[in-house]
Amino acid sequence: MPEVIEYTDFAKMDLRVGKIVEAEPVPTSRKLIRLIIDLGEEKRQILAGLAKWYKPEDLLGKEVIVITNLKPKRMAGLVSQGMVLAAGCSEESKPVLLTVEEDVEPGEKIC
Repeated sequence: MPEVIEYTDFAKMDLRVGKIVEAEPVPTSRKLIRLIIDLGEEKRQILAGLAKWYKPEDLLGKEVIVITNLKPKRMAGLVSQGMVLAAGCSEESKPVLLTVEEDVEPGEKIC
């Protein structure tokens, strides 16, 4: 069972809808795809460990859920400025990107 947290801990996360507008493999990594995600008022580079399961071109246009207030992290010589959420994150199973049921403007806050 995961650690139980307070609501105030959860409330610190800034979750938003983002639209993938660019996607390409990271040349120095077999696992990472470099995504440019439109968050409404800005576009961000996010590195996602999806290359085993997804082709970059299949990700274009997808509306995904993004954690936008994570500390930037350097991976494979690039900086990732957030995290795309997915379900089924194990080495054996394909991660399923979390998305929205209807069209939502990029940058819309998740509440």
